[in-house]
Amino acid sequence: MASGVKPRVKVPKKATPGEAITIKTLISHQMESGQRKDKEGNIIPRSIINRFTCEFNGQLVTDITIEPAVSTNPYFQFEAIVPEAGDFKFTWYDDDGSVYDATKSIAMA
Repeated sequence: MASGVKPRVKVPKKATPGEAITIKTLISHQMESGQRKDKEGNIIPRSIINRFTCEFNGQLVTDITIEPAVSTNPYFQFEAIVPEAGDFKFTWYDDDGSVYDATKSIAMA
């Protein structure tokens, strides 16, 4: 994982079957546009999070394509229906080829 890149995810610990829950994600990431220059005048290569996905027990919940105008530290909030206990897997994809992920489990109440 690249220095300073840190995903954070908030998922309820428990839910009832069929309940819609709110999920919140944030990834700390500098988001270089590829238009700035360093102290020596060299262009800093573009490095942005360009895609975010969430799966629950292997089933796709959301797949978001992120455009270059995104701000630093992208935040997403969305709802998902939880049919059973299981694991949410969150994945962020960087232009430089890096992939960051986090997993959160949810139990049935």
